[in-house]
Amino acid sequence: MPSELREESLGIPPLGRDISSFERTTDNDLVRDFISGNDAAFAQLVGKYKDSITNYVNMIIGDYDTSVDLSQETFLRVYRNINRYSNIYQFSTWIYRIATNLAIDELRFRKRRGRVFHRNVLGKRKAEEEGAPEFEVADVRADPRDEILRKESGRVVREAIRSLPEKYRTAFIMREVQELPYEEISAILKCSAGTIKSRLHRARELLQRKLEHYR
Repeated sequence: MPSELREESLGIPPLGRDISSFERTTDNDLVRDFISGNDAAFAQLVGKYKDSITNYVNMIIGDYDTSVDLSQETFLRVYRNINRYSNIYQFSTWIYRIATNLAIDELRFRKRRGRVFHRNVLGKRKAEEEGAPEFEVADVRADPRDEILRKESGRVVREAIRSLPEKYRTAFIMREVQELPYEEISAILKCSAGTIKSRLHRARELLQRKLEHYR
């Protein structure tokens, strides 16, 4: 997977209190502290995961503003249901499962209403007109032509990923964009590692077909 598709911070509005530095402690330690009444521990969890959750949801649904809302809803559900968390799974597995379910529900809602959202069709120009941030990585190259080509190729790849069927898209983003291990993806999606690998193989085949004209 090209490095330009790796997760990058989008500078989303702060969810709760900003945390400039994290204590050297595990997620489960923070969960226990929060359950014990330490709200600062929850703020640390938000600060640690807010960007990655927002970027992940944005890659699935292709709508940055809604992704911020769904990220906030994810943390609200964590806050309200923290006592249900079982440390059998990693905290990251639990929070990604919540975010995944919210993203899938959003896609299904749009499909039912006949309003599947296609964003960035016109690339950065459309994003600027709508005042929406573009999922992109800073490029240090000075040549404007290189910058244009890079942005266009990134847009094409993003659109290709978002056009994948839901089950392939989700697995692909988790593995290739978020770089989650197979075991964690399996726990989040509640299916075997073999199924995940099969979905990834199919996703890559579909992407190759969609992008063959751009090589």
